[in-house]
Amino acid sequence: MLKKLMMTAAIVLAAGAAGAETFEVKMLNKGDAGAMVFEPAYVKAQPGDVVKFIPTDKGHNVEDIDGMLPEGVEGFKTKFNEEFELTVEAEGVYGIKCTPHYAMGMVALIQVGEAVNLDDAAAVKQKGKAKARMADLIAQVE
Repeated sequence: MLKKLMMTAAIVLAAGAAGAETFEVKMLNKGDAGAMVFEPAYVKAQPGDVVKFIPTDKGHNVEDIDGMLPEGVEGFKTKFNEEFELTVEAEGVYGIKCTPHYAMGMVALIQVGEAVNLDDAAAVKQKGKAKARMADLIAQVE
């Protein structure tokens, strides 16, 4: 009986993992939206999905924007020119920046399920060109 229960649990877990989606986000010096961009800059994901940041052009990193993570999610900051996989578990919006190009507008927004922290995230003051770009991204939240 225990063996059967464990096999059932393993199948359920495997099925859940198989349903997870991986989104690829490129870090670019120039993209469709202009200079210094994440592409795509807005991702709509579900809990358990993976967002993979790819340093297509050199000199970029991935860092959370202070005050723009769902409650309980630990902040992160990568080294330059490193691929980074973020498994999103908590519902809400995740504000992302490239540290050296933040004021130039290099920001991204990940929505995971319901945007439970949208008001708090939208209230965060952005720098330079990031202000307009983030406002455009927040306008896409469903």
